[in-house]
Formats: sequence, C-alpha cells, structure tokens
Amino acid sequence: MSPSVSWMSVAGARAGQARVLMVQGTSTHAGKSVLVAALCRIYARRGMSVAPFKAQNMSINSFVTADGGEMGRAQVFQAAAAGLEPHVDMNPVLLKPSSDVGSQVIVLGRPVGTMTTAAYRDYQGEVWPIVVAALQRLRAAHDLVVVEGAGSSAEVNLRGQDIVNMKVALHAGSPVLLVGDIDRGGVFAALLGHMEIFTPEERALVGGFVINRFRGDVGLLGPGIDFLRERTGVPTLGVIPYLVDWRGDEEDSVALDDKRYARPGAPLRIAVLRLPFISNHTDFEALAGESDVDLRFITSPGEAADAAAIVLPGTKSTIADLAWLRERGFEPVLARAAAAGTPIIGICGGYQMLGRRILDPESVESAEQEVPGLGLLDVETVFSGEKRTVRVHGEASGIALAPAGTAVRGYEIHMGRTTVAAGTRPLLHLRVAQNTEQRGAARTHPDGAVSESGVVSGTYVHGLFDHRALRGAFLDGLRLAAGLPVHGDLGCDSIANDPPDGSREASAIERLADHVEAHLDMERLDAIIGLSHA
Repeated sequence: MSPSVSWMSVAGARAGQARVLMVQGTSTHAGKSVLVAALCRIYARRGMSVAPFKAQNMSINSFVTADGGEMGRAQVFQAAAAGLEPHVDMNPVLLKPSSDVGSQVIVLGRPVGTMTTAAYRDYQGEVWPIVVAALQRLRAAHDLVVVEGAGSSAEVNLRGQDIVNMKVALHAGSPVLLVGDIDRGGVFAALLGHMEIFTPEERALVGGFVINRFRGDVGLLGPGIDFLRERTGVPTLGVIPYLVDWRGDEEDSVALDDKRYARPGAPLRIAVLRLPFISNHTDFEALAGESDVDLRFITSPGEAADAAAIVLPGTKSTIADLAWLRERGFEPVLARAAAAGTPIIGICGGYQMLGRRILDPESVESAEQEVPGLGLLDVETVFSGEKRTVRVHGEASGIALAPAGTAVRGYEIHMGRTTVAAGTRPLLHLRVAQNTEQRGAARTHPDGAVSESGVVSGTYVHGLFDHRALRGAFLDGLRLAAGLPVHGDLGCDSIANDPPDGSREASAIERLADHVEAHLDMERLDAIIGLSHA
C-alpha cells in the first residue's frame, strides 16, 4: 500500500499554490513523457489531485478536448494517468511541424498561424505570459503539478529561446529530475554534460537523476552512479529497467524508428505508410497491441507485399507527402492492391490523398493550387484556413471497415473540406460530441467515403482503433478474409467500456506506474517535492 502524504514547507514553494515537480531529459525520447505519466498516476492513487503540464510541445500527435481545443497526445495520456479530463492548460502551446523550417502554432487549443522558426522566436514574448497563466491555473486547482520538459534541456544554441525547460523550473521554483536514456548509450556523459552547461542557479534545482530503459545487471552501474554523485553532488534516484511490450502515447515519430510495433510471425500484417510528415501515428497503437497483428510503418513499396490491409495515415502536409508517395513508387502498388481486394484505408490526410484531386486556392499548405490525387475514391478536397477540431461519435455504415451499426468514436483535426460525389457511399454516420462551439448540432452527418468495390475507404476520424468496438470488428473482417479464427464478442454495439479520451487502457497505466514506483526512491522523491509521510 502506498503511503499517504501531507505538505511540509520547502524553499521555493509559493503559498497557496500546488507543489511542482519538473522532469527534464538529456535528449528527445529519453522517457520524460512516460515518467511524468507514471508519477501522475503514483501520486493520484495516493489521494492527491495531480495535473500534468508541458509549456510548449512540438508534436505530430494531437487530440481534441471536450470543448474543441487541440493539445498534444502525450499530455492527454498523462491526464488519463492523473484521472483527469484533458484540458489545453496542460499544454498551452503546441507546435505542429508542417515543413523542415515551419510549424503551425496552436495556443490554448486554437491555431494562431503557421510560422518559421525565426518568426516563432519573435512571437515567444507574447506566448510566455500565456504559459505562466496556464501553469498558475493548474497550481490553483491541484495539489501537485508534474511538468515535462522538451528534448535536451541543455541545448546551448536554444537556451536563449527555451520556454519549456529551465525557464519554467526557475519561474515555478521547481525541483528537477533529469532523465537519461541508457539504451541509446552515453548516459553518464549526457547527465554530467547537462550539469556542466546549466548555470549555478539551474544546477541548484536538480534534485536527482533517473537512468531509464536499462537492460542487464544494475550492479554494473554502481561506479558510474558513484562518479555522478561525486562530480555533481546529485543522487541517482532510480534505474528504470526497460519495460517490455509497453506502449503509451508517444510525442513524436522517433518511436517509429525502433520497430517496436512489429511482431514478426503474426498472421495479420498491417502496413502503414510512414509519410515524412506523418501525424497521429498513435491512431495505430491499439492495433499493434493485438497478438495476431504485425504492424509495420513502411517506406518502400516492397514492404506492402502480403499486407492484410494498407493504411494511409494522417499528415501535416498532405501535398508534400503525396509527392513523396509518388516518388517512392507507391501509386501503382496501391492501385494493384485495390484491384486485388486488399483493403486500403485513408485517415485524414490519407483520405484526402485517395481522392481525385486536392485544391489549395489560398496556398494554405502549398504553392501548388491543384494536384491530382490517387483517384481511388470519388471525392475531392479543398483546403481553407479554417481548422475543424471536434469530437465525434456514431456508427459504421456497414459498407467497409465494420458491420453496420458498429459503434464509432474519435476526433477530427483538419483544415480541408472534402466533397463526395453523388452516389458515393459514406463510411460512417457521425454526430458531434461535447464541443461547446458545436453544441446543439446533434444531427447525424455522413463522414468519409467508400469505393464502389468496397475495398478502399477514407475518413476524417482519428482514434478509431482506440476503441474495442471498431477495432474488433475491423480485425475480425481481416481474420475472416485470411481464413483465421475470428475473435468475436468484442462489444461491437457499445463504447461504454472505452476510455472517454481515447487513451490507452487503464491497465497499461497501472503497469507503468507500478514499474516506476518499484524502481524509484519514492521516499527521497517525496522529500525533494516537499511531501512528508502522514
């Protein structure tokens, strides 16, 4: 049983405000997001009101809140771990890369424009007070706020413009856990190097190191841990072993490079095109969790061979990724797959690519005002500056993907408007859910399209496969086509047992929290935060 906790006074805490703990990293993908989620769950199940926070998130994976705001999925996962409904205050600034040098800037859930790196640097003076106010609101409403940093917190070329790492810690007077990923090597040099780069004021905030993703005999790390303590005076609070077969919402596409989704030998191979500007690849996490699914993010046409289904995912730059798809030789492969009866599914930008043409008269996304699509669906898309961000629920039409009436839930995030040709059948029938801007608009509307053969389909809905109803029905269709036993009885007429925010199952969060709690010196961490055992 975890101990209960109570407050005690520590330097840096502000009267009447929640405690703050910050988790920073020595690199991107060091494990900051999952450690924050674990800590949110650990302290929440001790009876504390805990909230996650990340001042600025550069992420290709986003989610729609109940009131139609857009935020990073990592903070959504952390909110679920804390037992909270996601809110944009948890991620007040979201940057969605749309090119190698520019990103769409989303502030408190709403887009304010697409900016180059230089333009956004100039804009940061306006953003910082918004970040501070969001953190203040969370501190006023909760007992503890667990803050996530971004990338490496000691990038010397970025520290002058960094509003997500030490600037936040200094503002909040927050102790810092510095996390390094030993699986990628060089962890001791990385931790020591960060301490050397930090200013004396910043170094004073670092309360402990965490070594993440270790495989092997932890005793071998003793000399390195002792060296760190002798050189820096900072203790290592824990060595977190690699957690096999665990999946949570990732912030960026680095996770796609380690093949962790693949399950060689599983009979159902699902191929997802790894587009250069792929977004919301978390749409497929739940599929990868099925024991008979081998999920592959592919970059060459040959990898699509023998796929049970092919998916064109969401993208932050539809026209650029469509050009990449053609350059790689995917267009004839997709046409042959459709002719052979292999299901092809397009989600959001992937749906737009499957149509006859894409128009961009306002140059929202590209200098090209019109490009031909793949022509596998009888639809066409026009880009506009207005962004649609809504949660939706409804049913499958029964023409593709799942039987008629199968419950569907997800969310839309897109700037294009797609027109479906007369006679083309929709994929889904939807209603807008819990969006204050759309309140009262409860009428059912069609979404997506299905080819005449029923083999090719597209939709604007993200998060479809997070929910057991649709996922089970879709996979059973693939199993039946492959001559495999169907699983059946997956609640295809209900979404009552699904998590309301599209996050992973609660059991995965509990497993993560148990794992971290078992390998972290929680008593010392409590003291660092300013908590004492009741």
